Amino acid sequence: MKKHILTFLKLAIPLAFGVFLIWYVYNGLTLEERDNLSYSFTHANYFVLILSVLFGILSHVSRAIRWKYTIEPLGKTPGFWNSFFTVMIGYIANLAFPRLGEITRPGLLAKYEGIPFHKLLGTIVAERVADLIILALITISVIFMELDMLRDLLSETIAQGGDKFSVEKLILFGSILFIGGGVFLFLLMSKSKNPILVKIRELFKGVLEGVKSIATMKKKGLFLLHTAFIWIMYLAMHYVCFFALSDTADVPIAGVLASFVLGGLSIVFVQGGIGVYPIAVMETLTLYGVVKTSALALGWIIWTAQTMMIIVLGVISIIMIRVINQKKDVATD
Repeated sequence: MKKHILTFLKLAIPLAFGVFLIWYVYNGLTLEERDNLSYSFTHANYFVLILSVLFGILSHVSRAIRWKYTIEPLGKTPGFWNSFFTVMIGYIANLAFPRLGEITRPGLLAKYEGIPFHKLLGTIVAERVADLIILALITISVIFMELDMLRDLLSETIAQGGDKFSVEKLILFGSILFIGGGVFLFLLMSKSKNPILVKIRELFKGVLEGVKSIATMKKKGLFLLHTAFIWIMYLAMHYVCFFALSDTADVPIAGVLASFVLGGLSIVFVQGGIGVYPIAVMETLTLYGVVKTSALALGWIIWTAQTMMIIVLGVISIIMIRVINQKKDVATD
């Protein structure tokens, strides 16, 4: 009973938080801002969303193909459609409950392709490591592209707080603290038997194993090529939506990338990013001079297009994976 309650709370609390944010932000808008928000929705160029969805589908197709390269060393190559459908079902499972898709995807493929579940679960580690590296590179690129803006924000914050430290000293102190803390944590984890630190250590080992599996993969060139293509499609899917509104069509590439990163990270806190994703996009774009209501409208447009694509393709995949595998069973009989 206690386990069921905890599971319910893990699902309900983030969703409630997302719904609260929707109400809080909308309630804080003036009547004029609400009218502007409505105007943005009704006058948006929704044709570009078709392109966004197309780019999204291409990324998922590429992900399904890429997964096959990590499975091949296990001695069996799954069919494309089983791979694609399980990927999409995994996405829709993640909307229902965070990280549920990481279990659903290998579980379904194990059922329909006869590959051991635990081995399939291990193949996802390499995927996650590759994606994490790409996301980290994009994030670092945004930071370097916007050093001047970050400097100004820090200077303004320090000036308001009356702090005598300069921005340079603050960055230097923060860097030393970060590196020193990292070294201390590494030394502590390497010998500690604390359950939490042991789990962190195992996580790092999993990341290293993922990197090693990529390095020793027979088709690592194709794996890396698909990884690059997937993220290019992700960025294209996000970027084309900016042309849906006239106020966001001229946002610089740094702003596009920053909203992409922060919007993506927001999904970690609330399943599906409901409520949080549009606000993350809004808060980011207002730093680039975009009107608050236009930035919020764009956030909702991007989130809705991506979420509806996952739901529609996910439902189709749930139906079709049974259909194609029933045909297989009939053919083998």
